[in-house]
Amino acid sequence: MTSTETTDQDAPRYVRVKIELIAEITDEGALKAAALQQVAGDEYLDDEEREQSVEAIEVDPSGSLAHFIDPVALLGDVPGVELASATWESARTEFDPDDEQWDEYQVDEAAE
Repeated sequence: MTSTETTDQDAPRYVRVKIELIAEITDEGALKAAALQQVAGDEYLDDEEREQSVEAIEVDPSGSLAHFIDPVALLGDVPGVELASATWESARTEFDPDDEQWDEYQVDEAAE
């Protein structure tokens, strides 16, 4: 069966999209301050979630980046698609762009 063939044309088809980004934090203080401001203004966080978010930012500012990831914005204007679920995280990583292990086009066969 090809991706255009279906057994039931009316059934929704779910697609898992994996995206891996490596971002270089060039000003940790600015990122942390912006994340704290983002959390303070987030109308969807209740007090407990807001407190946990602030604590996480204070403990590990690299987690600040997660507060700017918006999967709804990624798919919001795509016709015929509705976001069903999304999860993401940010964590420090070692990165050497000259190391062949970091070939961004390499397929991770173990994950498939």
